[in-house]
Amino acid sequence: MNTLSVGLLFGGRSGEHEVSIRSAQSIARALATAPNPEKYTLLPFYIQKDGCWQSGDIAQQVLDSGVPLALNDENFDRAKLWNLPSDAATVNVWFPVLHGPNGEDGTVQGLLKLMQVPFVGSGVLASSVGMDKIAMKSVFAQVGLPQVRYETVTRAEVWSNPCVFPKLCDRLEANLGYPCFVKPANLGSSVGIAKVRTRAELEAALDSAASYDRRIIVEAGVTAREVECAVLGNDQPKASVLGEIIFSSDFYDYETKYTPGRSSHQIPAKLPPDVTARIQEMAIQAFQAIDGAGIARVDFFYVEQTGEILINEINTLPGFTATSMYPMMWEASGIAYPQLVDRLIQFALKGDS
Repeated sequence: MNTLSVGLLFGGRSGEHEVSIRSAQSIARALATAPNPEKYTLLPFYIQKDGCWQSGDIAQQVLDSGVPLALNDENFDRAKLWNLPSDAATVNVWFPVLHGPNGEDGTVQGLLKLMQVPFVGSGVLASSVGMDKIAMKSVFAQVGLPQVRYETVTRAEVWSNPCVFPKLCDRLEANLGYPCFVKPANLGSSVGIAKVRTRAELEAALDSAASYDRRIIVEAGVTAREVECAVLGNDQPKASVLGEIIFSSDFYDYETKYTPGRSSHQIPAKLPPDVTARIQEMAIQAFQAIDGAGIARVDFFYVEQTGEILINEINTLPGFTATSMYPMMWEASGIAYPQLVDRLIQFALKGDS
């Protein structure tokens, strides 16, 4: 029986390089779990931190060890960025597991489109909208999904003359108040996000966010439970049971997210049935609003005091380790990790069906 070659694409140029490797290791184990080996043959492709692609023994070495390839900047050859490994031509379906910029923002998806080979996950449009928090919120507003109050800011406003910047801060204080959150528009995993309570903290956070991105979003703070829902499918997507993130830090920042013991998960989330059903409906609505495909995790705020549900964001390529929220929510919904990997590949092969 012939098997399909699955090009597992991992690593990448974002700050989530190491997380991508861990996700790829979990997928590789799933593809080695029966009955998947009867259907698929794994071909690993590793994108170094400088953007160059590796396959074969080098990619397998990184996959086995979980350690990024050490680079020598003096040997960097820009021409290699356009030279894909020859065995890329043998791939039947791609499984990109590249988190963050240059991975889930539509750039790699455009390249895979040009290869004319199916791939797991959303296409260029959904990936780029899902990555850009400002574009994402505009789409959510268009379809009537409730959100926290927010303002958009540009780097030019932050790094402007001494007359413009104070007026910007005045506007944010008047429209949003404290506490509020300052976020770069195009970074994942809570990188560059700050919770601010004073004018001085606001000024510092805006300056920091501007160093990451030329577009910034500032959101009003809300006291709420943080709930997530996994979505699976193409034109008829399904929603998983819900998961809740529980943490003791001030907010769910990068350190809390990736430091063992700083946070925990409650799956299924202990919520009233009507709230659960509404969040699942909103997750699918958000997925369809951006034209998502295959996989997404949608994050919400549940304001328990008022019963209000607010959508926070959608992640079109969420963490995919065995202990990541997305596969854990599907595990609790009755779909084991190896089966989930199989379904995602099948959805990729079916395309827009």
